[in-house]
Amino acid sequence: MTDYRTKQNDQGGTHSEDAAFPGLTVVNLKQQADSVDQTYKNFVVVNINNHCVRLAVMQGEFRWHQHPRSDECFLVVEGDLEIDLADGRTFRLKPGEVFTIPAGAIHRTRSHARAVNLCFEDRNAYTDVVFEDSERASK
Repeated sequence: MTDYRTKQNDQGGTHSEDAAFPGLTVVNLKQQADSVDQTYKNFVVVNINNHCVRLAVMQGEFRWHQHPRSDECFLVVEGDLEIDLADGRTFRLKPGEVFTIPAGAIHRTRSHARAVNLCFEDRNAYTDVVFEDSERASK
């Protein structure tokens, strides 16, 4: 898998990641996902205009967070993905299903077994960690 880098802009609060693959490159997403042996890995596969496509492979939970200036769209390609919202709702996605979280909505993703999804978001989206899971559980 190709390495990627994160860049912080001069204003702070946004970042952009180099894509693992340049344009005019055929990328086998299944092969990329199958090569991940960590319980969590999320990286930009390709950039398109002002947006990026991320590949996320996960098992377990990702912390509560928000993207203040970017919607985030999930497309599940393998396994089941649960998305919890701070208002108490949980959405369960299966392969082939897509779900969009509006900018500013506090959420977390989790899966009980390995799940693979594509995320579509602004290239300069900023992730704001809202609170640690242990803090959320006590509220």
